[in-house]
Order: sequence, then C-alpha cells, then structure tokens
Amino acid sequence: MPLPRWIGAAALTALAAFTLLAPPGETDTRAGGTLTTGSAPSPALGGEAVAYTAYLPAGYDRGKDRHPVLYLLHGRGDTMQAWTRVKTVLDDLIGSRRIPPVIAIMPDAPWSDRGSWYTDSRYTGSDLPGRKVETALAHDLVGHVDATYRTAPIREARLVGGYSMGGAGALRLALAHQDVFSAAAVLSPAVYTPLPPGDSSARDYGAFGQGAEKFSDDVYRELNYPALLPELDPDLPVRLFVAVGDDEYANPDPADARHDLDFESAALYNAARRSPAVSAQLRVLDGGHDWTVWTPAFEQAMAELGPGLSVTPPAGLPAPLHGTAAGDWAGGVAAHADGSRTLGYAAGGPVGGQQHAGRLDAVLTRTGAGGWTRQLGTAADERLYGVAALPDGGVLAAGHTKGDLDGRHPGNAADDAFVARLGPDGAVRWITQFGAPDAADRLYGLAAAPDGGAYVAGYTKGSLDGRNAGDKDALVARLTPAGELAWLRQYGGPGEDKAYGVAADAANVYVAGSATAALPGASALGGLDGWLAAFAAGDGGRAWATTAGGAGDDRLNAVTVSTGGLAVATGAVAGDAYTAAYTARGKQRWTHTLATPAADEGAAVVPLPGGEVEVAGHTRGRVGVQAGGADVLTLRLDARGRQRAAAQFGTARDDAVDPFAEPNLFAAATPSGQVLVTGLTYGAPQGGAAPGNGDVFLAAVAPETGLPS
Repeated sequence: MPLPRWIGAAALTALAAFTLLAPPGETDTRAGGTLTTGSAPSPALGGEAVAYTAYLPAGYDRGKDRHPVLYLLHGRGDTMQAWTRVKTVLDDLIGSRRIPPVIAIMPDAPWSDRGSWYTDSRYTGSDLPGRKVETALAHDLVGHVDATYRTAPIREARLVGGYSMGGAGALRLALAHQDVFSAAAVLSPAVYTPLPPGDSSARDYGAFGQGAEKFSDDVYRELNYPALLPELDPDLPVRLFVAVGDDEYANPDPADARHDLDFESAALYNAARRSPAVSAQLRVLDGGHDWTVWTPAFEQAMAELGPGLSVTPPAGLPAPLHGTAAGDWAGGVAAHADGSRTLGYAAGGPVGGQQHAGRLDAVLTRTGAGGWTRQLGTAADERLYGVAALPDGGVLAAGHTKGDLDGRHPGNAADDAFVARLGPDGAVRWITQFGAPDAADRLYGLAAAPDGGAYVAGYTKGSLDGRNAGDKDALVARLTPAGELAWLRQYGGPGEDKAYGVAADAANVYVAGSATAALPGASALGGLDGWLAAFAAGDGGRAWATTAGGAGDDRLNAVTVSTGGLAVATGAVAGDAYTAAYTARGKQRWTHTLATPAADEGAAVVPLPGGEVEVAGHTRGRVGVQAGGADVLTLRLDARGRQRAAAQFGTARDDAVDPFAEPNLFAAATPSGQVLVTGLTYGAPQGGAAPGNGDVFLAAVAPETGLPS
C-alpha cells in the first residue's frame, strides 16, 4: 500500500513475536540454520556501524564451502528482527535442495526514524539528519560480509530482497548497483510513479529530500526506477521477482488509485520486462500488506531466483569475436591436420581487407601461419551453413546465394544452393551453384567425402528430382571432387520438409531434418516432427527413414557417424535437447534427453574416440552456471548414450541462437581431441570487445568439462 502516515512501527513489528532471534552475539543452535548478530563499520555513515542479523546454513561452522548471500531489507518502522521469521523457509528450501545453502544478512535500518527508504538522503534538517544508507549497505556492509563470512565476492553470488519500503530499497540497490547484485526479490514494493501520493510516508522522512525540504520531486524522480531502467547495462543482467497481495490498501482518493501497490507492482513489472538488462516475473498472491503475502512470496522468489545464485562466475566466450559492425551470422568451422582452423560466417561488411560485394557475403578465414581470408559475395545475400576440411588441407563451404555467385547464373533473383571448394592457400578451386529457376533452394548441411567431393542437404521449393511433393521438399546431393552433381534426391511429403544436417560413411549418407506432415517411409507424430533418413552413398537411393518427437514441434538439426559406426542425431523434442543413435539399418540403439524448465536444443554433434559424441546446442535453463539469455550448451555422451558431462557458457545476452530463436551454431572435432564450437552471439567476449549487431565466436572446448579451454 502507499504507506499512509497512520501505519507506525508497532503495527509493522507486531509479528516479530514469532521470530527466532538469538541474543546479541550468540548463535541459535536449533535444527537447520543458525541466527547470529553482528555489526559492520561504515565509513559512509561516519564510522557508525550497521547492525545485522545473519542466517548461516546448517553445517556452516564445520564446512569450508563458500556460499551465496541474501541481503534482506525490512519495511518502514520495522527492525532486523522482522526477516528472521523466514528462517524455517530457508531451512526447508535448503534441506529440500531447491536452493543452494545460502547466508542471509538482515540489516537494521534505524536512520531517518526508520524511514530511510535505503537512499543516500540529501535532507539536511536537524530533526532527521540525512545519511548515506544506500552506500553504507551496497558497499560497506557487503564488503564487511565478504571479509567476515565464507562468501564469493561476485555479483552472481548476491541477491537483495525486501518488502514494502524494503522492497523499494531492494529495487533501488539492484538497479543502481548492477555490479554488486544480480537478482532482487521485490515484495509489495513501496514505489510510485511518477510521484508518491499525497498521503505516502515516502514524503515524510527526508529520504527523498533536498536541503531543508523533506521531499523533492526532482530527487524522487532521479532515484526512482523509471530513471534507472534506460541506463542499465545489458551485460550485467538483473533477475527481478516482483510479488504483491491482491488485498493491498486501496487509497480512498480515486485520483490516487493509480498508486495502490498492486497497480504499482504491475506497472513496475511491465516497465522492467521491457529492459534488455532485466528478466522479470510478477506474482499476485492472496492477502494484503503483511506476512501472509511476504512469507509465501519470499519462498516463491527464492525457488525461482535461488538456483541461479552461484559462487562461481559464468564461463564466458573467448576473445576475439569475428565479424563487422553490421549484422553477421555463424556459418561453420573446420579443423585441419596441421592444427589450423577455417572459420566460416556471413558478414555484413568487409573483412580482412577483402571487398564487400553487398548485403551479406560468405567469409572464410584460415588461422595459423600463412592464414588467409576469402570473401565471396554478390550484391544480394549469401549465407554459409557448413564448412568441412579436406585431406589436402583445403576446405569445402556450402550455403545459399540470391545472386550470381558462380558467374553462370546472370539475373538470378531466387535463393540457389551453392558449394565452394578452396585450396590450402585459400584459392577458389570451384563454385557450384544449382537450384530450380524462380524457386528457393537452400543448403543447411555439409559433409566432406573422402575423395574431396561433398554431400550436402537442405531444401527446395522447386522440382529438382521429380515433382515437388509439397511446400518444400528436403534435398540431399553428392558432388564430385570437381564440383559436378553426381546425384540429387528430393525427399518430401505434402507439408514443409527441410534437411538441416548430413553425415556419411562408406555405405550410407544420413540426413536429419524436420517435417510438418508424413514423409515417405515414416509416420507423422504431430506438429513439426524431427526425422532421420539413410541414403545409399553410391546412388542416393533411400534405405530407411524414421521420425522423432511427439504432438508438439520437434526437429533434428544435425547428425554424425560415431567412431562406433552409429548415426547419432541431435535436436529438440518437447522443448528439451534430444539425441538419438541408430545402426546402419535404422535400428534405434539409444536416446538421451537433457531437460531444464526452459528451452534446450542440440544443434551440432561431433564424434569422439571410443564411440562417444559431443553435442553442442543452446539452453535458456541452468545446466551449469547460467550466463545470460540463451547460453551455449555442451553435452558429452558415451557410446551407450550415457551423460558424462554437461556445461553451459556464454555472455549476458543471447548466444548460439538467431533473432528467431533458431540455432546458429556449428562444431567440429580437432585432431588433438578438442571440440571447436562456433556460433552467433549478441554479447561481448571475456577481455574483449564486440564489433556489434551480432558477431561470431569461436571456442575450443575440452570434452572433459564442456567449457572453453
């Protein structure tokens, strides 16, 4: 509610009789965690100490582990005793492993007659002398806690929460001190926009004062969240949980109904969720401005935010990023026997002194001694969707073009498939462009053939191998070492069918993709289905096909042949990362699903020694330490599909996905046993800068950990 003047300390502290507070300096030894008291010297307060109650998780005195920290701010007129009532909630959450063992610090805020609003007050009146409470808590108290307890001095290990005035304080601290706190639990926050109503106690205590005035409109606007949100750094993301009761105080003045706290909480949520630096959630609970709301709201907030707290910082992307100041897209990576690498991507500008032909060009960059860059393009768009190493040190690249890339398609205005072969020195040996006139043809998958030729997969809207069966048909083709089409097969049903991945052994070519209706030789499961099919390497005859998924939208994005001879495909089923292995005759050997409450998807898979595979993809959930929006996901599976390792890394922004939430990620195994992962990122690498507007990262991942090495 708007905290009218008639609510005093007695009303707000009456519930403290139920708290479990030990005498000053002593420890409560009852079951679960313990409560103790302490004080933090504060230079910001002129040497005055900040008194606090600390909750220490069970076994803290016997352990050595470091713990995340919650900073819990009480309401106006209340004391540090108020938050001690959540001890049993913390005990239960930790005991049931819903959150990691945490330390909770509950500071006392006696300043400004317990109406400080946790700000650095500029009021100079002698009745309520202003104090730098915000600085005292965000810097002095946090520094003291890190020096006194086994914590981790990183933002990912800190959450600030509060109710009523404390909710406003928690919001202020989280948004104004992104480098200190990564999450905030904001319960019934006493925040008002654009200004507090006339009967709000926010006007009475000098928290938003200036000089002799106890309240200044300008100061309030400066400190309030609408002024903070546009200035937030998206590379320091804040997770925000807002909760309020549905029986909050209703202001009797209809003109001030806008300031009822249920209304204000919804306004806060809707403003915060539009910030690229904030991920926000809102809960409306049954109850009013009291602990019948704050206790369950705190439990829900901790269940949502607590698992994301970590004493280990997230693993980031290695520098440098590749690309231009314009938009760029990942296009593949190849590892060569001499240790060099070839990175492919689509660039919106010139790269390495090469000429930019227009819009998006296909770019190939070789690292190492004698490295080179080749930019292939027309005035239209070119996209790369695969790079593969050849035995002679050369490289293949595949994708699609809307122009005349090979010089033999003047006037082309529709997407055509293309495959290019470059020598070890980067010289273009040949470019083969093909497709149906006036119909879209695209390649999304590429695999090198032992003789220097290529297998490619994608889709066509035309009729390249008989009549088109539907909207789009999947295609798979074999190119000779000279770049000639040896055979092309069109595979589709009445719906939209696409092929995304291709792999081959001596006998079979395996193709993975998606379909919206039944495919020949396979059943429709509902929605979008993933599918895997085998074609004869010699002539492209289809041997078998199978589908994967359920009633929802599912897809298979990539396939490889393991060192044990299995065709292993990966993608997403029911929103989870899904991987399955099949024999050469189409018998399923094993499946593996990695699931978090958020979206997870496999995008690439590469073989490892001993029949193991490494899957790379993306997740918006928590597999390891969450970095931001969509993170890169790595998953190591043994020859029987059992999980050996799983990890995630990335930036505070989206990685490995494009603006349409589709994967933009590729992987390749190196001769030394590492896995190269490349993809699109909208963030910045560790220790480096981002060219901007979407760039391409390249990371070498150790299969043992799944993290960049």
